[in-house]
Amino acid sequence: MKTVILCGGKGTRLSEETQLKPKPMVEIGAHPIMWHIMKIYAAAGHKDFVLALGYKGEIIKDFFLNYHPRNSDVTVKLATGKAGYKNGPTETEDWTVQLIDTGYDTMTGGRLLRLKDELKETFMLTYGDGLSDTDIGKLIEFHRSHGKIATVTIVRPPARFGSIILDGTKVTEFQEKPQTGEGWINGGFFVFEPKIFDYIADDTTELERKPLESLAADGELMAFEHPGFWKPMDTLRDKTNLQEMWETNQAPWKVWD
Repeated sequence: MKTVILCGGKGTRLSEETQLKPKPMVEIGAHPIMWHIMKIYAAAGHKDFVLALGYKGEIIKDFFLNYHPRNSDVTVKLATGKAGYKNGPTETEDWTVQLIDTGYDTMTGGRLLRLKDELKETFMLTYGDGLSDTDIGKLIEFHRSHGKIATVTIVRPPARFGSIILDGTKVTEFQEKPQTGEGWINGGFFVFEPKIFDYIADDTTELERKPLESLAADGELMAFEHPGFWKPMDTLRDKTNLQEMWETNQAPWKVWD
């Protein structure tokens, strides 16, 4: 099953980083957030990716074109220009990655529509800036169980403010921005049938507006509840928080060995 990752947005709320690189290439640890997302899917056995490129897409292309040599020991025959590689990532990251330009200003639905010829069967889709410990296997099982066109993973958003639990004036518990118990939101990590393309008009279509709204109205959109970890990287503070989690070995999205 192919996994689409939307990688074409400009990431204006993270302009400190995205002036020089596309948002999916912003690093958490030594790796772009896009790599972390792909590792989540690969850990569940899904290693066939289609990346919808746009803003600074050439940087993402360069990353993958040079991925093997940068992560391997290299021997170069200068007389011929031939290079040999060993001790590379082939065993742990045997991925197939399609890199497709979907336009500079294209909206999310339009980017997906431009991939139509590559997606003839059930496929997954997520955004290139959100991390989660969603169980991909259970998500697919849920999608197959209901027989509808679309499944969206819904999550509890992080609370805007921290919470303090009191016993009189004594603080008994302090939590810095926990997952809130109020409401569910779109967390990405979709599963779609190819009939989704019937709901997308053109490049100006936002996936989150008319397509999902129409699917819901037609009874073709189902929700997979994920009460666990989910966090988008919208701001520099989000990036810093994810970085701290990774550095302290407290990254819930690290579902691989």
